[in-house]
Order: sequence, then C-alpha cells, then structure tokens
Amino acid sequence: MDNLRKKCRFNRNNLRSGKLIGLFILAIILVLVPVVVHNPYYIHLLIMVSMNAVLAMTFILLLRTGLITMAIAGFWGIGAYASALLAVRLHLSFWLALPASTVITGIIALLLGYLLVRRGGIGFVIETLVFAFIIVLVFGTFDVFGGYVGIYNIPRPDPISLPFLAPIEFTSKTPYYYLMLFLVLIVVLVFSAFYTAWTGRAWRAIGLSPRLAESLGVNIFRYRLLAFIIAAAVAGLMGSFFAHYYGAIIPSTFGPYKTLYVQVYAILGGVNFAILGPIIGTLLMTIASEFLRISKEVEPIVTSLIVILLVMFLPDGIMGLIRRGQRPQSPAKNITRVAGWIRAFLSTTNSDSRDRK
Repeated sequence: MDNLRKKCRFNRNNLRSGKLIGLFILAIILVLVPVVVHNPYYIHLLIMVSMNAVLAMTFILLLRTGLITMAIAGFWGIGAYASALLAVRLHLSFWLALPASTVITGIIALLLGYLLVRRGGIGFVIETLVFAFIIVLVFGTFDVFGGYVGIYNIPRPDPISLPFLAPIEFTSKTPYYYLMLFLVLIVVLVFSAFYTAWTGRAWRAIGLSPRLAESLGVNIFRYRLLAFIIAAAVAGLMGSFFAHYYGAIIPSTFGPYKTLYVQVYAILGGVNFAILGPIIGTLLMTIASEFLRISKEVEPIVTSLIVILLVMFLPDGIMGLIRRGQRPQSPAKNITRVAGWIRAFLSTTNSDSRDRK
C-alpha cells in the first residue's frame, strides 16, 4: 500500500514538473515570437487570437456553473465604451481607464446578474440574448456613445518606462502584443486560482447537479453570481484593450454574433479544458479563416457547418481528442450524447423553476 502511494505521489510530481516545464517553454516561445515574426499582420493575428481566447475562457467559466450566456460580447462592448469615454471625454490615461472600465463592467454585471442569474436555464439564455441586442441598441441610439458612427480617435496607451530599458511606446504592433501577453497571463493566473480553490469545486458541483450541490451547502445563486461578475469583468478588460488598440469602436462590433463565435472557439478547443482549450480552438479557427479568406456573407455558414461537425464527431473538442488519445466516435453516438446533455439541461431548468414555485 505504501509503495502504491509513493508511486502515485511520484507520478503526480512528474506530471506537475512536466506541466511546469511545458509552460516555461511555451512562455519563452511566446516572448520570442516578435523576434522571429516581423510581419505586423501576423502579430495582429496573434493579438486577436489571445483576446478571443480569453473571451472563450469566460464562456467556459459560466458553463461550468450550468449557465449558457449570450452576453459575452455585450460586456466586451461595455468595457470598450467605458474605457473609450474615460479616455476621450475625461482625458484619463489608458493605465487608469483599463482597471476603471473593468470595475465598471463588473458593477454592471453585479446589478444585471442579481436579476438574471437566479433564474438560470433557458430563461437565462434568452434574457442574456435580449441584453446582447439591447446593449448594441443603446450604444447606437444615445449621442454620448457616438451613435452608430461610434467613437474615434481613442488615444493609444501612454509610453511606459522600465528600469534599464528604453521607454516603451505603443507605435507598432509589438508593444501591444506584449501588453496582451501580460493581460492573458494575469487572467490565466486569476482563473487558475479560482479553479483550484473551493470556488472552482463549487462551480463544478453546481454544473454537475445543482440540487446535489445545494444539499451539500453550496449557495448556487452566490457562486453563479460570482462567476457571472468575474466573466463580465474579464470581458470588459479585453474590451478596454480592444478600444485603445484599434483606436475606434462601433456598436455593431459587439453584437450577439460575436458571442456565438466565441462559443465555437471554446467548443472546438474543448470545454473540459478551461485554459488550453480556448487557446487551441481560437488559434485553429483563426488559421482556418485566414486560409479560407471567406467573406462576411459566407462566414456564418462555414461557422454553422463547423458547429454541426463538432457535435457529430468531436463533442469533447480537439483537446479531448489529444488528451485521451481517442479516435472520433460515430456521429450517431455523439448526437445521442449531445441530446442527453440537452435533456439534462432542460430537466435542470424545470427543476429550478419548480423549486422557485
């Protein structure tokens, strides 16, 4: 028995060491990318991949609590508009507008989530979809947000000075790349801390069985609300970066279709892999769209086709296929499996509604 425990502990330590070595190698590669890649367009693609991967992480965060949100792009837009208004109207520095817009987005999520999260299920999906349409309408209607013309001339981040280095000025893609890399690192560390703590275990329990989790003393509403606020604040953080990176924003950018694309990124990578799954899925979709060079009219059709193929052949995503070393199952088995998930989701919704009554 003691030998078995020692062997298990040894295997766990080896696995941890392997992960740390892999992460260290990945970090070195990411830092050296601008040294090898000199084309600004490819640097831009990597920046967008990183941002979309973080948005996909927020989708998985809520999905683990049993919530399917359609409001990711809406909160992304709130962060972008809040940061743009703070910089353009109040002449606030980017380094103050970034955290301020993140906090503003989190506060709005707290107020909205207090009304929506308690419902859960299909009602939550529909209400967040309605919010996604309303937020675009609000941005386009009121003059303070620039109407449907949007907000232009958003200032770039102020130069920063680091010890023993020349001042970093945001006049090219490379400084933005390193800034995004830093933000992704912060988000990954924060998400990992939540997942490894009691919070992450509570989210998992709620996602598996809300009734069982509640019987064990887990406050479903509070934990779901916490996940909703964190996901919205991180989306707002990405929105602030997006506004100052592009220098201009328009309401149509933050429509619900963007949330659908984010969901595809997460599902393609694998929803059971909260960090690496979104990164892999976003990278593959970006490369695929770049090779296809499809137009905006054809892109929704291609995306829908990808979703159908994922459901039929890879319901666990690319990471599920790599990690388990399994071959894709037959489409009939996967469709039956997904149908079971839908039935479980609907039964959870019905049980929540009965409990409220």
